[in-house]
Amino acid sequence: MVKETVIKTVNLNCRYGALQVLKDLNLEIHRNEIFGIIGPANSGKTTFLRALNRLNFLNASYSQDGEIFFADKNLKNICDNILRKRIGIIFALPQVLPVSIYNNIAYGPKVHGIAKKDAIEQIVEESLKKASLWDEVKDRLDSPAMKLSGGQQQRLCIARTLAVEPDVILYDEHCSGLDPISTAKIEDAMQQLKETYTQILVTNNTKQAARVSERCAFFLMGELIELDETAALFTEPKDKRTDDYITGRFG
Repeated sequence: MVKETVIKTVNLNCRYGALQVLKDLNLEIHRNEIFGIIGPANSGKTTFLRALNRLNFLNASYSQDGEIFFADKNLKNICDNILRKRIGIIFALPQVLPVSIYNNIAYGPKVHGIAKKDAIEQIVEESLKKASLWDEVKDRLDSPAMKLSGGQQQRLCIARTLAVEPDVILYDEHCSGLDPISTAKIEDAMQQLKETYTQILVTNNTKQAARVSERCAFFLMGELIELDETAALFTEPKDKRTDDYITGRFG
């Protein structure tokens, strides 16, 4: 069965000033898969994520060449607002708004033109359920989001992203500061979301990549070293550098 390609890069090069961070990156990401990216620090993992919704260009020193395609369209031809609605990102530290739990979720749909209260309420409930947070907050939606635990705040960020109906969700070390229980809840939510969404996970936790992702890529010093089904990558890597990283010999 041929899987649909949602994101494709062709000879992608990314630079900050004279420093080249990604070198001739060519890869394809399939619809409804959880795609993991592992590698040591300064391998270009986060730069790749941020290139997918053009956040890198917020840095004045950034430049890139090569092509990125999303749903067969060149990213250059998609305006920022639409692109960032369709490709959402969850950062390492929860970025909750200083308002209520309800208004954190409602904000995005309202910005995109949904005004009816009933519709907003339905979106809030559905988004929180998909993020596995509804049962924990349904009786205190008017409470400040900042009072939630770190793990709950991160799931709230996932719910807020889901509320604007993206196609792709990017995760940039989104469990790095969380305890194992919170991490497990987020990983469970990710598994449930893969029926509807494409998810791309950058993590320094190789065990998490092994648990969650279906295919995995190993980046090293800006280069794609190896890409394979996750089980194969972790048990029979083809490149010695991949094996050295997975087994903890460096990184």
